[in-house]
Amino acid sequence: MAADGVLTQLYQRGYLPPGAHASPQLRARAASLAVAPTIRQRVVAGRMTAAWIYGCAAEPDRLALLVDANRRISSLRSVRGCTFHEVRLGPFDVVSMGGLMVSSPLRTAVDVALHVEADRAVPALRAMLARPELGVRLRLLRVAVEASPRVPHKRAALAKLAALVTQPSPPNAAG
Repeated sequence: MAADGVLTQLYQRGYLPPGAHASPQLRARAASLAVAPTIRQRVVAGRMTAAWIYGCAAEPDRLALLVDANRRISSLRSVRGCTFHEVRLGPFDVVSMGGLMVSSPLRTAVDVALHVEADRAVPALRAMLARPELGVRLRLLRVAVEASPRVPHKRAALAKLAALVTQPSPPNAAG
């Protein structure tokens, strides 16, 4: 049906009628279909996957899934099409959306700044800052990155945030 133009592919096995708006809830639902039901409640969509769910990045090739350090990750390693990152998650770091746990907008922005290369991170961060409904503000993001205890790449993350101020937004920024 997608080949005939009846449906538009949203993500892997997720489809929309042509012209339908892909909301964060629909993107999260489509991503959840790519995660085995047996592990869905044990993982959190994060990093660029969460940025895509919020409509601030391109569709990911592989889902980036966060696993709280208090949970066992070894049983998840055999899942295909996903990358797993063992992290510490706080009570305000996760939201439930479309049948999938997703990192909160602020946690997503911090993780993108810290763990994603600048050429992909800066446009995604700029798009997140441009969406008031996400509640991410540059000053808050900077404070959150600075407050991160002993994390690698903190200096590079702060440089990415500085680039948001110094680089002008492209005239036709996707969002």
